[in-house]
Amino acid sequence: MNAKESIELVDVSNAGKVEIDKKCSKCTQSICCNSINQKIPTPKSKEDFDHLLWQVSHENINVFKDADGWFLHIFTRCSHLQDGGVCGIYDERPWVCREYDNDFCEYDESIKEASELWFATHKKLEKYCRKRFKKWDRRFELYE
Repeated sequence: MNAKESIELVDVSNAGKVEIDKKCSKCTQSICCNSINQKIPTPKSKEDFDHLLWQVSHENINVFKDADGWFLHIFTRCSHLQDGGVCGIYDERPWVCREYDNDFCEYDESIKEASELWFATHKKLEKYCRKRFKKWDRRFELYE
């Protein structure tokens, strides 16, 4: 075998271009790059839910529960997301982005639709709390 036969040919026609998953290329809104879903401990007490009421009272904050547990959903655009949905730091992107699995993602079904529970306002979460806790309105008596 000569040197020419032992050289592996590599296609460099796409060199320097970011290859985007076919599913991701159909997602014109880059949905996964426009929110943070932070897992939170399962709320159990009135105090836990009172804290969630405070959080969901802020703009672009939601709370949801799905098959994986409870989450704080923060609607916020990644600062590295460029026009056209391309990541500006793709080669240096954080581990969480590298490990992201889009087998079933918001392109398939929104978090809101896929959730068991979804709270986008103080009013909706408080309604849930009143059903969950018989003496919800008396929770402040504990603080006095």
